[in-house]
Amino acid sequence: MSKSVVKLASLYAIGLVFGLGISMSGMANPAKVLNFFDVFGTWDPSLMFVMGGAVVVTFFGYKRVLRRPGPLLETRFNLPATHQIDARLIGGSLVFGIGWGIAGFCPGGALPALGTGRYEVIVFVAALVVGIFIAKALQKATAKSKTARA
Repeated sequence: MSKSVVKLASLYAIGLVFGLGISMSGMANPAKVLNFFDVFGTWDPSLMFVMGGAVVVTFFGYKRVLRRPGPLLETRFNLPATHQIDARLIGGSLVFGIGWGIAGFCPGGALPALGTGRYEVIVFVAALVVGIFIAKALQKATAKSKTARA
């Protein structure tokens, strides 16, 4: 079996496990997510446990994987080049959090929920894709502006 087929199969398996986890935990249901943010109303702490479990698994997973000399299906690990907290990171986090709080979806929860066929999910994912293109255009414009000034 070729390396590209193995890579594609592993990506599919990872996405399947992630999607099943999101679905089984109820995090594909925007009402459940929004109830987590409703601290003084119908608060539902289950999102906290899902996120806590994910953080624990990620912590130990990264520790184990990064001990290896390199990844199995790539030439190198693709880790962030900087640990700097800048305006771009803060702005992106704010947009993500506001969108999550309004819609009850994050990209990870919306993609498995596409299978429900609900229009809210389709609108959210469409807006997500448009946002990605806008962000890319802004990145390109900013890079051109920096190059022109230099």
